[in-house]
Amino acid sequence: MNDHLSAPNLLHTKQHFVLLDGLRGVAALAVVVFHFMEIAIPDPANSFITHAYLAVDFFFCLSGFVIAYAYDTRLLRIGAMMFFKLRLIRLHPLVVFGSIIGLAAFILDPFSHLWMKYADRIWLLFGTSCLMIPYPIVPERFFNLFHLNPPAWSLFWEYIANFFYALVLVKLRNKALWILVIVGAAALFFESNRSANLAVGWSGSTFWGGGIRVFYSFLAGMLIYRIGGIITSRLGFVSIGALLLFAFLVPFSKKVNWIVDPLIVTFYFPFLVALGAGARPGMRFRKICAFCGEISYPLYMIHYPFIWLFFSYVEKEKPSLAHMGIITVIGTILLILLAYGVLVVVDAPVRSFLRKKFINQ
Repeated sequence: MNDHLSAPNLLHTKQHFVLLDGLRGVAALAVVVFHFMEIAIPDPANSFITHAYLAVDFFFCLSGFVIAYAYDTRLLRIGAMMFFKLRLIRLHPLVVFGSIIGLAAFILDPFSHLWMKYADRIWLLFGTSCLMIPYPIVPERFFNLFHLNPPAWSLFWEYIANFFYALVLVKLRNKALWILVIVGAAALFFESNRSANLAVGWSGSTFWGGGIRVFYSFLAGMLIYRIGGIITSRLGFVSIGALLLFAFLVPFSKKVNWIVDPLIVTFYFPFLVALGAGARPGMRFRKICAFCGEISYPLYMIHYPFIWLFFSYVEKEKPSLAHMGIITVIGTILLILLAYGVLVVVDAPVRSFLRKKFINQ
């Protein structure tokens, strides 16, 4: 997520798109519920939130918009190295902390001793996770690129997008950006047709699909900002949040899913980003939006080790669907509370320390 999950440090004189923070939180919450439901109801045709994997594409589009907004005019002044420092400080503390939680959950899992099979490589798994080096070696858990913390796959591509933004994309004229967006859209439809959907990029076998997903959505987000494509309306957080949820709740169909996914990503998500950027939530929702934005990245980056615990529990105990439903509701609430605790106790203090040490010298 990352500025697909966390807003960059904007100049104080710049407008802050608070409703986009709220949408970021809605999308992160949808991802958590989706991951619980993947285990409780493996057949996507029977899940109520089967398209929430597309939240990653929304995050990428949102990231392209806010990065361009924050740095298109600022990057030449601060330089690429300062940009990379700012991005690392914003994103990487929770990459490492999520890996620590993932390591602890893997070793201490009371329902599985899978970690013992990989005991000789456990520190390699941990090191590659902390350094964002893909290492898909656990077939029992679907060859995730980052087994200890699977959502880190999207952070890997976020880093790649940030790298190319600072060195190449920031310099491109809008005409070139339009061409790349069109090429990216075509690549999305090709990939979705080849893979039957856009739930790709997270595993060794689908690695390059992640590159295609970030290629289109990040550039589309940039283009929205560059062309002034913000849509002003009187819609608020509830209305636009419901429109975003609609994309995640679209029923699954094997026959048409390959076309539904890229249509949502290429047209609907950029529209929602433009709509969210132009909306002004009322005072009673501003705090809600701010809270959602603040916890979105911690929630995204620390939740999956607990999904692995749920996976192990379901494999061993074979609980009823009703039981798994209760765990999903309670687990989601507890993860929100944990994410807030991680934000306050770990993420914010560490970022503050790093900024003082490496930025505000």
